[in-house]
Amino acid sequence: MVRKKVMTTMRKLPIGIQSFENIRNENYLYVDKTALIYQLVTKGKPYFLSRPRRFGKSLLISTLEAYFQGKKELFKGLAIDQLEQDWNVYPVLHLDLNARKYESEADLVAILNQYLEMWEADYGDEMKLRAPEERFFYVIRRAWEQTGRQVVVLIDEYDKPLLQTIHNEPLQEAYRHIMKAFYGVLKSADRYLRFVFLTGVTKFAQVSVFSDLNQLNDISLDYDYATLCGITHAELVDNLTPELEQLGQMQSLSREETVETMVRQYDGYHFHPSREGVFNPFSALSALRKREFGDYWFQTGTPTFLVELLKKSEFDLRILIDGVETQASAFTEYRAERNNPIPLLYQSGYLTIKEYDPRFKLYKLEFPNEEVRYGFLNFITPFYSSISDEERGFYIGKFVDDLESGNIDSFMRRLRVFFADFPYELNDKTERHYQVVFYLVFKLMGQFCDAEIRSATGRADAVVKTANYIYLFEFKLNGTVEEALKQIEDKGYLLPYQIDNRKLFKIGVSFDQAERNVGEWAVGD
Repeated sequence: MVRKKVMTTMRKLPIGIQSFENIRNENYLYVDKTALIYQLVTKGKPYFLSRPRRFGKSLLISTLEAYFQGKKELFKGLAIDQLEQDWNVYPVLHLDLNARKYESEADLVAILNQYLEMWEADYGDEMKLRAPEERFFYVIRRAWEQTGRQVVVLIDEYDKPLLQTIHNEPLQEAYRHIMKAFYGVLKSADRYLRFVFLTGVTKFAQVSVFSDLNQLNDISLDYDYATLCGITHAELVDNLTPELEQLGQMQSLSREETVETMVRQYDGYHFHPSREGVFNPFSALSALRKREFGDYWFQTGTPTFLVELLKKSEFDLRILIDGVETQASAFTEYRAERNNPIPLLYQSGYLTIKEYDPRFKLYKLEFPNEEVRYGFLNFITPFYSSISDEERGFYIGKFVDDLESGNIDSFMRRLRVFFADFPYELNDKTERHYQVVFYLVFKLMGQFCDAEIRSATGRADAVVKTANYIYLFEFKLNGTVEEALKQIEDKGYLLPYQIDNRKLFKIGVSFDQAERNVGEWAVGD
């Protein structure tokens, strides 16, 4: 076995490091966002930014904290070093709601008290026996009085308690009540505040921080700040060329092929329709450090609450996979009572903006990249099929092997397994449920071959292209194999492929309603 000799460097990539001070002091690579940060802090005061998890929100908060603490030495050589002249020091109140599991009302109160006690140690605890919102207001006012400067409030992952209890409405209501009072202080204490910045994944419409704080500037879809988190194509190439070259060497790819694969796997997030896309920073940096193209972001957390919401809403998964057209109001705010999964799917990073129609103000939302597309499809498949996580990859690989070798019967027998032994709760599903299972199988095959599912009239239900063969599948839930084959002929599904040199197969498949499984199949002449 010949081992590849790969050039290595000693550069440190800040994967999972959320402290700006640590990054700068310990010589980690930093993609400079400070010009945008300077613009942010000089043009407004109360902001909200929604971005998916692992997208650098906490690092952004940490950078803002260092800036307002006047730590000029940390910014040496960065863009803001030439822009900022004063480097004033402000009292900073930094609240991070990310690092706790919220299972009761007491959990949220406890973390608020934890931070309040730290701030009171600096600015006075005369109100320590009062409600959290009263203590918060008092600390802000005392910090202003003692320092002579307005206060900076930074709140990271404001929505973590709400996301963790999305299917527990009573607890959600309790959290909303606490947060309404606490965040309401940011309005009443406005005269004492220099800067306010909140981050989160989801904009919950029912949380009063967005209704009561009517001056709060939501920059989540702003043109100016679309690249504030994430890594642009130019930033990747300009800052990470040595790592890209090492990855290419390891994977036997040219530099251009390496960048193209990175784009296909991890790029594609758009937070404004007219701005360039950005890479998921966690996945991109992980791939460069490990010199492997893996599904890094998706492995850090499974969207179980999203699947539950999809099931509850009875949303057609096929429409979701092919892309959803909607207005901004339908995906920028989440309202629990509507059972609409689109806002959470977008805000959590499973969908992103791909197109925009300015005339009708319609956005096209799709999976951002292949990591998310296939990660999501793999994750959701067990909810529609009896195939286990361990078996799923095996079957998908064998599906592709069967068709690459021309073994249609083996492919169809294997497809039957996907419908066998459905859990009891799935046994009474509609026609759409079974269509979704077919849809998932062929979409997952798309990782390894050219597999298409009908998205318009005039095409077969599924088309799979391999190096030597083209397969046209027509499925009949309430019909015969003969009817399926006849439809392929009558509708002219074969015509687009007649000039192709590969061997054509037309396959009719019936669905046995009694067995709730694939019934007969036949290959047409």
